[in-house]
Amino acid sequence: MKIGIIGGSGLDDPNILENPSDLEVDTPYGAPNSTLRQGKIGGKDVVLLARHGRSHTATPTNVNYRANIHALRMVGCAAVLSTTAVGSLRAEIGRGDLVILDQFIDFTRRRALTFHDRFEPHNPAHTPMADPFSEPLRELLVAACRKFGYRHHDKGTVVTIEGPRFSTRAESNMFRAWGADVINMSVATECALAVEAGLPYAAVAMSTDYDCWKTDEPPVSWDEIVTIFKENAEKVTSVLIEVVGKM
Repeated sequence: MKIGIIGGSGLDDPNILENPSDLEVDTPYGAPNSTLRQGKIGGKDVVLLARHGRSHTATPTNVNYRANIHALRMVGCAAVLSTTAVGSLRAEIGRGDLVILDQFIDFTRRRALTFHDRFEPHNPAHTPMADPFSEPLRELLVAACRKFGYRHHDKGTVVTIEGPRFSTRAESNMFRAWGADVINMSVATECALAVEAGLPYAAVAMSTDYDCWKTDEPPVSWDEIVTIFKENAEKVTSVLIEVVGKM
């Protein structure tokens, strides 16, 4: 079994693979956003893909989510683990905390959200999405966080916005009222496509900021996100390595 890992902001090019080699592929949806970096973690076959490209050049809207998921499935990945930076919408989710997501709210507007551009005659495909994140994979992620003693949250609802701009304060407060715990610009799209493709998917999110709903501190900036993620990136890579070893 091959395991796919999609690295997000701050983890575009992690050095976690043994004997890595890059594979260029094409898909019916175009090229994925990076080469597929193949290698091993603890003897397990792993394929690493950079969501925004190795140099982080793809905007959230223009990430080729369909090609990324299709490419991982095409080379034999049986499950996908994802990393993402998120803004916290809850006071109790602090900077550097890990959140093992269990639900999403999709607030995007301009993305290809399905592999089905048309249905076969009399055979519509409506994918169930009640619990989009794989519970067995989530349990492994939570167990790894507990093993290392990392401050984490076993569940969390992420709202995915279009980007690349950040939220207004009114939007941030609206998302809080909706029940969202964290906010980002990628996971809902990616998760929905993985589920549609039949790939179990789970995401470990790192809280880097408080978006802009808190009025007692400055609103989020890109520099803050990168700084906090880099300071805590070892947590994410340790969790990934531990989980891959248990799969």
